[in-house]
Amino acid sequence: MLSLLLLRHAKSSWDDSALADFDRPLAPRGEEAALRMGAYMAAHDLLPDLILCSTAQRARQTLKLVLRRLAAEVPTQFTDALYLATPAAMLACLGKAGAAQRVMIVGHNPGMHRLAATLAERGDGKSLKALAAKFPTAALSVLTFEAPGWSKIARGGGRLALFMTPKRLP
Repeated sequence: MLSLLLLRHAKSSWDDSALADFDRPLAPRGEEAALRMGAYMAAHDLLPDLILCSTAQRARQTLKLVLRRLAAEVPTQFTDALYLATPAAMLACLGKAGAAQRVMIVGHNPGMHRLAATLAERGDGKSLKALAAKFPTAALSVLTFEAPGWSKIARGGGRLALFMTPKRLP
């Protein structure tokens, strides 16, 4: 079974208006949320086999903090194609994930939200409803697929196994 973890970058800072969007760092609240989500992932054995991460500063920082809590080294590919990517662009990157069974994408909205909503047809009703409403910063969705490979996953073909947001963390 394939598992796709979609992690939206944590809350970014808007303090320096001279910075390009790509270069915005995390806000203190975002740093805390990323660490908390990483701890949650570690506690629930949500360690990916492969990570695909946007090259934007806030995505890279989010991943670094999450990995600090996971306390593991995971093969990671940083790609410009994931910066503000559409669902189609994210699926194209995912299609190159090879034999990895559990892949995490660290990226941005609105593409992250659209991809999760497009893929998740089944799952817990409350989680599906929460996912449909919004995909906040530092939120994590876990989707599972009965497919022979990443290039074979399709619209509505996933089951939402988990949708966790920083506000819902224990």
